[in-house]
Amino acid sequence: MPEPKSTFDATYPCEFYEPAELFEPDLMYTVPEIARLLQGLEPDAQVDPDTEAVLIDWAIPWVMTHAEDIVIAEPLEEDGPGYYGVAEHAVDGGDTDDDGEGSAEGEDDADGDDPDA
Repeated sequence: MPEPKSTFDATYPCEFYEPAELFEPDLMYTVPEIARLLQGLEPDAQVDPDTEAVLIDWAIPWVMTHAEDIVIAEPLEEDGPGYYGVAEHAVDGGDTDDDGEGSAEGEDDADGDDPDA
C-alpha cells in the first residue's frame, strides 16, 4: 500500500553507481556480489539471507539498466552463477562505430567479414 511522503522522517535522492565506478575493470562479479557493492559492502561481505534477497532485488534492475556497459561470462561450473563485469568501452570511452555504438564481440566487422569465421 502506498504511503504518504509525510510518513517518512526523510527522503533521499535515488542515485546509483555507473558500472565503471562500481566494478574493478579486470574482475567479474556474481549478482549477489554486485548487490553488496551497490550497498557499499565488500563483494564477499556476510549478510543474512533475507537481507541478501532484498539487495538482489535492487541489483537485478540495476544490471538490466546498465546492460550496454556490462559484459557477461558463462558460469564457471554447470550449475554455477553467471558473472558480470564492466565493458571496456565504459571504462575508457573505447572505440565506437559511426552511429555511436560499439560492436559486440562476434559481430561482423565493418567490412562484412566475420572475425569468428
